[in-house]
Amino acid sequence: MRRCYSTFKRQSNSNHTPISLLDSCKSIQQTKQAHAQLITTGLILHPIPANKLLKTLNLSSSASISYAHQVFDQIPFPDCFLYNTMINAHSLSPTSSHNSLILFRSMIRGSGLLPNQYTFVFVFKACGNGLGVLEGEQIQVHAIKVGLENNVFVTNALIGMYANWGLVEEARRVFDWSVNRDLYSWNIMLGGYVGTGDMVRAMDLFDEMCERDVVSWSTIIAGYVQVGCFMEALDLFHKMLQTGPKPNEFTLVSALAACANLVTLDQGRWIHVYLDKGEIKMNEQVLASLIDMYSKCGEIEFASKIFHHERGLKRKVWPWNAMIGGFAMHGKSQEAIDTFEQMKIERVSPNKVTFIALLNACSHGNMVHEGRGYFESMASSYGIEPEIEHYGCMVDLLGRTGLLKEAEEVISSMPMAPDAAIWGALLGACRIHKDMKRGEQVGKVLKDLHSNHIGCHVLLSNIYSASGRWNEAKYVREKIED
Repeated sequence: MRRCYSTFKRQSNSNHTPISLLDSCKSIQQTKQAHAQLITTGLILHPIPANKLLKTLNLSSSASISYAHQVFDQIPFPDCFLYNTMINAHSLSPTSSHNSLILFRSMIRGSGLLPNQYTFVFVFKACGNGLGVLEGEQIQVHAIKVGLENNVFVTNALIGMYANWGLVEEARRVFDWSVNRDLYSWNIMLGGYVGTGDMVRAMDLFDEMCERDVVSWSTIIAGYVQVGCFMEALDLFHKMLQTGPKPNEFTLVSALAACANLVTLDQGRWIHVYLDKGEIKMNEQVLASLIDMYSKCGEIEFASKIFHHERGLKRKVWPWNAMIGGFAMHGKSQEAIDTFEQMKIERVSPNKVTFIALLNACSHGNMVHEGRGYFESMASSYGIEPEIEHYGCMVDLLGRTGLLKEAEEVISSMPMAPDAAIWGALLGACRIHKDMKRGEQVGKVLKDLHSNHIGCHVLLSNIYSASGRWNEAKYVREKIED
């Protein structure tokens, strides 16, 4: 080991060592070559280069974690830093978070090492990402045993773990018991309330904060947007501009969403000017929010102009989704399809939101053939399994064009239970196309599923009236009044 240390000291002064090569590795193959040199020089036995190798492997791609695990298993006496590196790597993925717990158990039982504050931070993160409540509570007991229950990093990770599960009462209990709290503690607890939509308690906590940073303001503004309180979100944004810290791109995304939903074009334009002055750097999400705001405020041509002007910010899917959705909203179905085809040419991978916007465009343009093709391509070409929103778009498309039988077959083939919106779309199509028999059958299904759904009762009443069945129409309207 002494010989290995002297080799490490001697080679660390060189500019062409395997250790320095790790900094320039761009792929897992290059990292493997540097690994081979670490083995031949014996440096792999030293914790510093071994830890650097593991970090390089874990950062290169998710596929390299298994290779990193093989490297870790070959290290004779891994120290706490090496264990922490591997635990953290697995904690980031919900599919492999259980490996973090396995490594933690190996660390405290097999190696005799004492976990430190970072170990618990990473394990709690793994519990929040994929493990259960029981495992998290067991880890909490270990933190108490080693005397880290009042460590601010550990308590913050514990608050975050409970918040990720939506257990805000447990998170608040840890928050209240914490001897040492920092601004990060307050922000995590604030995010926990916002995540569950409890804006009353979120605002109470926000008002209690002695110090607020841009994360605090952005979180509370985003929370109000999330629950549909757009005016409150804009009021807070204005207060932030007057008394708070300088907003960042996340703040502006929420503020633009509020403007879009309130159709306040002047406010949205002001934010756009604020961006153009260079106060905040434009990114893909801000661009998508601008396109969405202008589209919802009726300025689809200007939204398209911005989209085409920012060519360097179209590597990610969000601006494309906003533009396709904007065209769909304005009935410009062919433009939406052309945008999607251009997206394919530029090799931007679509996601589930892309297909919701695209199928809506097909629906508004009565493009049945195109809609069928895009719906079928989701799983076959992109590996995206349709969700209930996509089935709803197909039912709406087929219903608009009078293909009611096919629309009903789509509902029957769904792998999940149809909701009121899907049955309501079919019921509305039955009324438009005067299919009274099918409409009555759908209406009965809806009454059984959602007996208090007003909109569906109104549709059913209209169907009865159109077919001259006045008694049934009167009965349904009386139920609506009740």
